[in-house]
Amino acid sequence: MRTQKSVLLKNSKSFKKKLLRWSQQFDDVVWLDSNDFNQINSNFDVVLAIDAFTSLQSDYYQAFNKLKEYQTTTNDWIFGYLSYDLKNDTEQLQSQNFDSLGFPDIFFFQPKKIFFIKGNRLTIQYLKLVDDEFKQDLKDIKKVSLKKTNTSNNVKISLRMHKDEYFSKVDEMLEHIHRGDIYEANFCQEFYAEDTPIHPYDTYEKLNAISKPPFASLLKIYDKYLVSASPERYIMKTGNTVISQPIKGTAKRSTNKIEDEKLKSQLENDAKERSENIMIVDLVRNDLSKTANTGSVEVEELCKVYSFDQVHQMISTVKSIVSENIHPVDIIKTTFPMGSMTGAPKISAMQIIENLEETKRGLYSGAVGYFTPEGDFDFNVVIRSILYNASKKYVSYSVGGAITAKSDPLKEYEECLIKAKAMREVLED
Repeated sequence: MRTQKSVLLKNSKSFKKKLLRWSQQFDDVVWLDSNDFNQINSNFDVVLAIDAFTSLQSDYYQAFNKLKEYQTTTNDWIFGYLSYDLKNDTEQLQSQNFDSLGFPDIFFFQPKKIFFIKGNRLTIQYLKLVDDEFKQDLKDIKKVSLKKTNTSNNVKISLRMHKDEYFSKVDEMLEHIHRGDIYEANFCQEFYAEDTPIHPYDTYEKLNAISKPPFASLLKIYDKYLVSASPERYIMKTGNTVISQPIKGTAKRSTNKIEDEKLKSQLENDAKERSENIMIVDLVRNDLSKTANTGSVEVEELCKVYSFDQVHQMISTVKSIVSENIHPVDIIKTTFPMGSMTGAPKISAMQIIENLEETKRGLYSGAVGYFTPEGDFDFNVVIRSILYNASKKYVSYSVGGAITAKSDPLKEYEECLIKAKAMREVLED
């Protein structure tokens, strides 16, 4: 079905930049970049999938069944996304909130061309109907100019929810917690701009340069774009092993080395942040157990703090073993949406979130990634991301945080602003 070729690159860093710019001409694009982050669980430094041969696009109704059928019958690489609102398929919930982005609830495509970069090796896999285009494509990519573009967005950001309203809604969520309806919930707010054109590829390059996260992605579906600097993996399957790496716990960075170490240490020992993380780890363990071999779910890493360019983050790693007769889509269906973006108990948290938030989350809080022909997969969590509908000229980014019994509304609001900093910088630039 696919022709595979491999070449050594003289300058993989330069080629990577040219490859991304070259991809702008296509209507269907998924770009995944680990930014050379030193991960234990990493297959590639960069993946680019372009130009749909077949695709799946749908609303939430029966979405996982449709994906299961598409992944099975295609039996090939497929790339795409799962929006947060697929919860309406798995849990019979509803999303009535305002939505000005208009992304489909689910989108996957079988690309004609895939590029993988690992170190200085480029591997390409083209469907046979286009495999004669490889040499010309390589020549065209090498000719791409890396001259800096002087584009600026100069976006004027508006708040969907003002500060006092945010405090009021957090207080309402705390009432739910004190009544015992939930233990924790991820509460999000949207920042947006209307009638505002932006340059998605330039915006991605700027955002990625600021954050350098391990799960960065750029997604394009005709007129709709995701520009993501995600630090979080949702779920990955390699053979019979499944891992999920929820993030809960955030602290700002400092340019002063001593102060920075102090901030990191404070996060490591923060009782509230640790309790947030542990609650979500328990939820993830429960989700993974639905498809895992009995007794195989284990926590490999608990509340470990990792440092990124913008923030320190507390990350845990939960692992399970699945049998070969478990369909890969069922593993995702039984764990989606990810616990770090919902709360505990999960269904109650999602219901309360829906009532208190102003905006339909859509692709925010969803996941971008791929399935391999062997049924393996890897997906990020769509956070620290900008969503853009070019036809409507509508720009949006959302941020949130976990609300627990120990939450201080002011501190939660300040944490949101820390998370929003990089997106605001590149849009106002």
